[in-house]
Amino acid sequence: MKKRLTLFYASDIHGSERVFRKFLRAAPHYRADAVVFGGDITGKALVPIVEVGPGRFRGELLGIAHDVDAGAGLDGLESKIRTNGFYPYRTTADEVARMSADPAYLRSVFSRVMAQTAERWVTLADEQLRAAGVPALMMPGNDDEPEVKRLLAQGEWIVDAEGRIVELEGYQVASYGYATTTPWHSPREVTEEAMAEALDALLAGIDPSRPVIFNFHDPPNDSGLDLAHKLTVDLRVQSGAGMPLLSSVGSRSVRAVIERVQPVLSLHGHIHESRASTRIGRTLAVNPGSVYGEGTLQGVLITLEAGKVVGHQFVSG
Repeated sequence: MKKRLTLFYASDIHGSERVFRKFLRAAPHYRADAVVFGGDITGKALVPIVEVGPGRFRGELLGIAHDVDAGAGLDGLESKIRTNGFYPYRTTADEVARMSADPAYLRSVFSRVMAQTAERWVTLADEQLRAAGVPALMMPGNDDEPEVKRLLAQGEWIVDAEGRIVELEGYQVASYGYATTTPWHSPREVTEEAMAEALDALLAGIDPSRPVIFNFHDPPNDSGLDLAHKLTVDLRVQSGAGMPLLSSVGSRSVRAVIERVQPVLSLHGHIHESRASTRIGRTLAVNPGSVYGEGTLQGVLITLEAGKVVGHQFVSG
């Protein structure tokens, strides 16, 4: 076991290229020994960019139309779209109409562009993290398409850690990226019963005499790491006394397995607005939160010695 191990952990990048590049540089910047990513790496939507005249393009980002010229203007718009976690897609007015009329076709285009971007990111991560000599454990989250897991597995340096026990400097890291049911019916959701079964199967492979780290995308229920905006049936944020109402939405099964196994550290994401740490018995559990749309990387540095957490610090950059 490494005498002193400092991890950098982040989650929920959601397609923001600026934030992903910051994640790749985080270990040398913060002097961390290894990086762990907790899921939700890909974006959620395409932003069509249509040529409306010779050398003139139009795209709509966050409800605002942008008319730009080819060259620096177009490059800047595409960069802005990527920073916000979307995928710029150069297309025609006819194809935009087809995507609007045919959800299956839109889905196929999105999946193709998402996969191309994810594959490029895996190559970039391999190159930069290998050059830095930084071990990297990554996994998909609930919002990532199933294809993302296959793409992560292609990495030669980064490790697709999901669904197995990975050795990291004397610590056993158990990772699982699915979440329990959400109102948005994301690609990788399970019931509480299925979550419990999956975690039990995963943890059957741990050595109880050695320290364990959990990397579970879903946070534990009623922990302070899982406070999300309370929604109405039509998915509007509820409020009271002029403030958004919050409710605990984490997994009961995740909490139960933390209480039973008592890992030295439990890493979580999923709930962007719930940046916090807590103790569940002897376990330090953390959620660094996410503000990927601002181009900011939120993470947490955790230092371990002799199988115990001796310090942690939330960071942003």
